[in-house]
Amino acid sequence: MLYIPSLREVWRGFLFSFFFLLLPFSASAQYNVDKLLTNGEVALHYEDYVLSIQYFNRAIALKPYLYEPWQYRGVAKFYLDDFVGAESDATEAIRLNPYIDALYDLRAISRIRQKKFSDAIADYTAAIGLNPASQNFWFNRAICRMNVKDYKQAHLDVDTIVKRWSKFSNAYSLNAEIYLQEKDTTMAARWLDKSLALDPYDGDAWTTRAYISLARRQWKDADAFLSKAIHLKPKQAGNYVNRALARYNMNNLRGAMADYDAAIDFDPNNFLAHYNRGQLRMQLGDDNRAIADFDFIIRLEPQNFMAIFNRALLHDRTGNLRAAIRDYTTVINQFPNFWTGLSYRASCYRRLGMTANAELDEFRIFKAQMNKHLGIQPRWSKNKRKQIRKRSEIDLDKYNELVVEDNNEVEHEYKSEYRGRVQNRSVDVAFMPMYTLSYSKYSNGVESYQAFDAEVESFNKDAHPAHRLYVNCNPQQLSESASKVYFALIDSLSAHIDAAHAVGQTARYLLQRAVAYSVVQNYDAAINDLTTYLQIDSTLSMAYWQRAVCQSVMNEYNASRGTDTRLKAASAKFDLDKAIALNPRNAYTYYNRGNLHAADKQYSLATDDYTKALALDANLAEAYYNRGLARIYSGNKAEGIRDLSRAGELGIYSAYSVIKHFAADK
Repeated sequence: MLYIPSLREVWRGFLFSFFFLLLPFSASAQYNVDKLLTNGEVALHYEDYVLSIQYFNRAIALKPYLYEPWQYRGVAKFYLDDFVGAESDATEAIRLNPYIDALYDLRAISRIRQKKFSDAIADYTAAIGLNPASQNFWFNRAICRMNVKDYKQAHLDVDTIVKRWSKFSNAYSLNAEIYLQEKDTTMAARWLDKSLALDPYDGDAWTTRAYISLARRQWKDADAFLSKAIHLKPKQAGNYVNRALARYNMNNLRGAMADYDAAIDFDPNNFLAHYNRGQLRMQLGDDNRAIADFDFIIRLEPQNFMAIFNRALLHDRTGNLRAAIRDYTTVINQFPNFWTGLSYRASCYRRLGMTANAELDEFRIFKAQMNKHLGIQPRWSKNKRKQIRKRSEIDLDKYNELVVEDNNEVEHEYKSEYRGRVQNRSVDVAFMPMYTLSYSKYSNGVESYQAFDAEVESFNKDAHPAHRLYVNCNPQQLSESASKVYFALIDSLSAHIDAAHAVGQTARYLLQRAVAYSVVQNYDAAINDLTTYLQIDSTLSMAYWQRAVCQSVMNEYNASRGTDTRLKAASAKFDLDKAIALNPRNAYTYYNRGNLHAADKQYSLATDDYTKALALDANLAEAYYNRGLARIYSGNKAEGIRDLSRAGELGIYSAYSVIKHFAADK
């Protein structure tokens, strides 16, 4: 008898079949998102933030309900200084998963950069609820509470930190700063002493200790404390400005001038350094250079009438009377009863023979004298020179006084995974990166050099790639439009690979796609394509070379996540050995192998490979640079500095700052 299934059974069978049809698609989608996230994290690790955002955008489009792509995109935006965007992405990530403390940390630090301290306090409170054992959350919340002047709660947070982490010196110095803001210098000094006893190498603590001495006008102590702070943190311009003030009041004018110069070296737009250096030069009779400082201040603040009047006096003294009159007039128009300015302008008019104008000014002064409204202009007495005014204070009687900030504040370093741009962090002197195949030309600042390899040129000639291949060691970060171009290139090459009928055609497209994947930092896919290529043609040196570079980059990323990469490192070295065996005239593969040795701290082997690279290409500036570092790290400083000098001559100008760094390191 013929069995006829019921409608329910048919429907059940359809659903069963449909479910299994969906399984591969679901797994593929999950795989795609995982790959997108990995690629985005790699780009994030290598500071290619715009490219990483492109990957996270794609992940969000596929699965908007996952919190990770929102979180990582927020991190990328944070490092691009898009703090509003970072806050927004962190907020969405929190909505999707409110149980991850790191999300609140990201949003809090983004809000701190926007001075939204109250909102940051709320985030850290939530983070502490999820992870009360995080010292950083307690510490950052205390700083935020200090910034909103909630000193009582800030002290309570610090008390908790000190009770739980008694050796955390930053907590003691923070409590000192809170007391300092409350004008309790005695308690501030007591807590700072505790901090420095725990960590005498805390530059910020010495800075805060100096602020107490400056407030008490204990110039010698302030000089000593700031000198220690500068020794520990030599690139903070504010410390030099404050030490200059202390030295000025100790009559160490040469030392004060040197400090203002140093502050401007580290922070060329520092208002106080330029203004006070101008005042000091004016006092010492260095009028033309004082004018240059006040020119800078006036460009920075066109309505700074104190600076304009000082420049007028300097123009007056140097004989540029019309410029002096112009500046005097600007000030007098703003302050019509500034009789001293009128007197100086009248004098300029008389020396130019403009008697009528001079008499008008003199009559205004005479009338004021009759009305007993004329004030007395202070002169440059010894005591007068030691007076200072606050930056916000506008009093033309104090035109010749040094300026200090309204409130001295320590620049806080929040304890967070997201403290600032990666490129702004303090790092050791690094080796120049490996040479790689790329779609962009060599651009490392050495204008007279173009990287060239005969095998690469032969591929360009024979394969006619859609985009010409180049040799590069410092590809530029991709813009959003550029990344879209390369993603489109990958799609186009994939279509060619799928449609290819001959193995030779497939190989040609595989190599091009591998380079494109490398450009967009999808290194796993690049390695897969190169491995497939080498199964087709194992004689091409540049395929081994490129695979070694991709593997090395992935090794560095994986090592940063705690993965053991020794086997993969050996694989990269094998590829470079093979590339060298196939093409022993390629300087770049020797250079790259030198980088692998340097990464393993095998500086002697690295030096040998850099030397071989230079024997093949004497203009390879990066090889001189890296050999210089390898020699220095192996104890041969003299030859290392000589190599760095040669790298500088060839156009890598950063070599000179490295020379300065090591020359000063006795």
